[in-house]
Amino acid sequence: MKSPRFSAAVLCGLIVLARLDAQAPAPAVTPAGPAPLPVPELTEQWWPVPPVVQAPAGAPPSDAVVLFDGKSLDAWESVKKPGTPAEWTVADGAVTVKRETGDIRTKAGFGDVQLHLEFRAPAEVKGRGQGRGNSGIFFMERYELQVLDSYQNKTYVNGQLGSVYKQHPPLANPARPPGEWQVYDAVFTAPRFNADGSLQSPARLTAFLNGVLVQNHTELRGPTEYRGPPSYKAHPARLPLRLQDHGDLVSFRNIWVRELASP
Repeated sequence: MKSPRFSAAVLCGLIVLARLDAQAPAPAVTPAGPAPLPVPELTEQWWPVPPVVQAPAGAPPSDAVVLFDGKSLDAWESVKKPGTPAEWTVADGAVTVKRETGDIRTKAGFGDVQLHLEFRAPAEVKGRGQGRGNSGIFFMERYELQVLDSYQNKTYVNGQLGSVYKQHPPLANPARPPGEWQVYDAVFTAPRFNADGSLQSPARLTAFLNGVLVQNHTELRGPTEYRGPPSYKAHPARLPLRLQDHGDLVSFRNIWVRELASP
């Protein structure tokens, strides 16, 4: 049998066609149906496991630091006389401002915390505006969440109950009448500073007053100032919680914090 003979022209044509075929894109493949769904296990997270916290009704969580249990001010000291016991009056499960003794602060320092605190303005109404049921909660002794009798009591809005004093008005005014116990639940995130003392991230505050959101992840402009704009200065990562003696007989009870780890 004789082998087939091809002319040079035919051979060249075959070579060109082979090269063109090799360079041509592969024909599109039409899928037979919808793409398969992702495996659900791919989005499951199993670690780290959150710690178990006991949260009995009407009592502090099991991991809380109790700062006032209605019986003792052992966790507190005088600001006016550092190192000496707090001089406010403890009676009937509450602690009440004792005029002219000054602010009190915790002996321990804190950074990021969840705070629970109950307070009561005097039932007998005296004064108006800032002169009525005035006190304050100072995180890290610098950043004030205002305490004031703001029930039918007009004042500047960034100084009323629920405000970050002289910075941010509250989102609502759920104040109860004077003489009634009221509740703050707040989450405070401490500011962070760089090694050179410059601000890395500002302090933030979320607060509920009587179950109503009054501060929503609010960015603080700096420590509380009565006059002039605030500005940050580097300070330690843990500092005491402070309660203000503003001259009004405000009472407090059921004070506890949960220390929060950075995410």
